[in-house]
Amino acid sequence: MRISTRQTFDAGIDRLQLRQRELQESQQKLSSGKRVERASDDPAAAARAERALASIGRQDASQRALDASRNMLTLTEGALGDANELMQQARETLVAAGNASYSDAERAGLAERLRTLRDQLLVAANRGDGSGGYLFGGQGAAEPPFVDAPGGVAFRGTAGELQAPLDEAMPLSTDGRAAWLAAPSGNGLFESRVLSATPGQAQSWIDAGRVTDPQAFFAATSPPAVVDPANLDYRVDFTVGAGGTTYSVTKDGAATALTNVPYVSGQSIEIDGMAFAVSGTPQAGEAYELRLSRPTQSVFDTLDRAIVELGTPLRSRAAVSQGVQRALSEIDGSMASLQSLRARVGESMNRADMIEGRIGAEKVTAKAQKSQAEDLDMVEGISSFKNQQTGYEAALKAYATVQRLSLFDYVRS
Repeated sequence: MRISTRQTFDAGIDRLQLRQRELQESQQKLSSGKRVERASDDPAAAARAERALASIGRQDASQRALDASRNMLTLTEGALGDANELMQQARETLVAAGNASYSDAERAGLAERLRTLRDQLLVAANRGDGSGGYLFGGQGAAEPPFVDAPGGVAFRGTAGELQAPLDEAMPLSTDGRAAWLAAPSGNGLFESRVLSATPGQAQSWIDAGRVTDPQAFFAATSPPAVVDPANLDYRVDFTVGAGGTTYSVTKDGAATALTNVPYVSGQSIEIDGMAFAVSGTPQAGEAYELRLSRPTQSVFDTLDRAIVELGTPLRSRAAVSQGVQRALSEIDGSMASLQSLRARVGESMNRADMIEGRIGAEKVTAKAQKSQAEDLDMVEGISSFKNQQTGYEAALKAYATVQRLSLFDYVRS
């Protein structure tokens, strides 16, 4: 096989160009700090880097969703704090309204104060989330979720909560109906109601009552002792005679052990683990009933009733006391419900901090995996670059020397 001088020179140029390309690639890797710049550089490492990059993207999306939830929770906590302050003021106003020395005009003034507080509560319930929605809009509301209708404040949103797109459930809204319109009625376990033939002119009143024996209460008000707890009814009737006033308590229409018991104003009446007191002078036709609590109590309805009652003149002292007692009990129930919601919001905010820490840790791990897959070991890279540079320079000098040689130069020598 004949090898010409030109072939030798061309082969030398090809090798020089190859070394030059390798040197340029090493220089590019040193400049970028990346060992894998294309999938062809290391397919397996490129696949690991791509998976890590996808994980980083997911963590960034989770962080944005968490930030949105945290913002909503912060605003909700502030709104509930404002609501608690307003309701505390309403409670103090109701306590003042129970003062027996107050005139009808003074109570009407207190009713106006309650109306102002009620309007401020409505504003808090319709507070926006800063992004076009409403904190208490439930699963979505384009308009303020609470509407002051003729029959009272109504919820026009969608019940339920929106959840942030996270592995762990985090809220993006709050169920307004449950927060403002569905507190347990009465004292939270049972409620006392007035059954009076002459509303506004009653001569006695009943307090909110309490549970003194939880075991006995639940045993007496739950199946199988009671077929339908939702309709369970305890009724207190009074009999006024020459020998004094007595009372009898019936349970779903059936007589109980408390039959024809002498009545003493303010003395506790106890039955089935419940205790309550009737005060004043019961008249013929006055009666009371006890029913189990239901999640139907609206803070706005409570204030509306109190406003109407305090603004109504010529009410008896007993009727005023009964109205104030009922309003205070319901306000306390609504406050407890909102405070419970506020506690859950605080717990969610604490959980958000934990989730943020987890997201941060997973993102750091993904970044480390991406770096391990594609980043260049700078010490190794510099060493390789220096070796390639030295080899290229040596090859360049050798070629420069060899290319000046020919057959004539050999003959002359």
